Amino acid sequence: MKRCFLLTGFLVSVTALLSAQTDLQPAAIVRLTRSEPITVRQVRTEAEKLETQQGRALTREERRQVLDAMINERLFLQAAERDRVVVSDGELGQQIQQLREALAQTAGRQPSDAEFAAAIQQETGLDQNAFRDQLRRSLTAQKYLLSKKQTEIQAIQAPSDAEIIEFFSVNRTSFIRPETVRFSMIQVPFGTDRAAARTLIDRLARDIGQDVQKFDEAVLVSQAAGSNRGYQGGDAGYIPRNPQAQQSLGRELLDLAFGLRIGEISRVVENPQGFAILKVTEKYTMKTLELDDIAQVGTPLTVHDYIGQGLYRQRQQEALVRAQQALVTELRTGNPFQVFEDRLNW
Repeated sequence: MKRCFLLTGFLVSVTALLSAQTDLQPAAIVRLTRSEPITVRQVRTEAEKLETQQGRALTREERRQVLDAMINERLFLQAAERDRVVVSDGELGQQIQQLREALAQTAGRQPSDAEFAAAIQQETGLDQNAFRDQLRRSLTAQKYLLSKKQTEIQAIQAPSDAEIIEFFSVNRTSFIRPETVRFSMIQVPFGTDRAAARTLIDRLARDIGQDVQKFDEAVLVSQAAGSNRGYQGGDAGYIPRNPQAQQSLGRELLDLAFGLRIGEISRVVENPQGFAILKVTEKYTMKTLELDDIAQVGTPLTVHDYIGQGLYRQRQQEALVRAQQALVTELRTGNPFQVFEDRLNW
């Protein structure tokens, strides 16, 4: 019995060792300027990410597509290195700052370093260092593509008025401005003591009443550097009446906001994050938009310009895809890589 158990343990150990050795074997070797292996483990890792997203196992053909994409990236990066196309630390930092600003717009405030790192981890599954490395690789490949196919990309023509009008005519029913409200909000988060949060918001509501100046002063106090008054204040932005806003803010708060008059201060209302009082600053009724109307409240962009920009971006994207395909074909000429097909069978 003991001998059988030891033999079974030995076989399990050998199987694990062989599996680990297989994972370290190359699934492909890229040799455009230097020999660079892509291991089975690296392909598995990328394939597993897609399998998690799609909720199913990839077929062998799909695993080969994952490997092809990895080969293309290595070809781009080796060609960029050969032609001295690099992404500076400043360019990388600028891109990361843009991502932080996008997160700040979503959250309504600047995220802390820890919050930004957590958002990156949740979105990509990567820690900060791994994310920076992957971002640099992506930016390098993009920069190399633009350097080689700049003429084709710059040749894109802006859509004509006739094309914009035709698009609007076909998609006219899509251009509807929903009922929209904008308000300032003072909020006390629930925290660990819900009763204390309710006491604080009730006191603020009594002190402010319907005095707009007192409301605005309370908001400014909450935003002052080093403020620790126990509540938050600020502009909630333009809120459309739709299911997404209702889920985020709560139905009671949303109904209350749309029922207030401009300049009116609300009673205390509960939402998913805490207790709040509101002051409505702008209101817009639902409207079917024309070409000269503002496409989105709070911006100067007309429907005409919005369509024009959208059509132009679509053409840019199509041109980039064509340019990328052409450059991949050029870089693959002469087969500067080797694929070990049998190592994709797992």
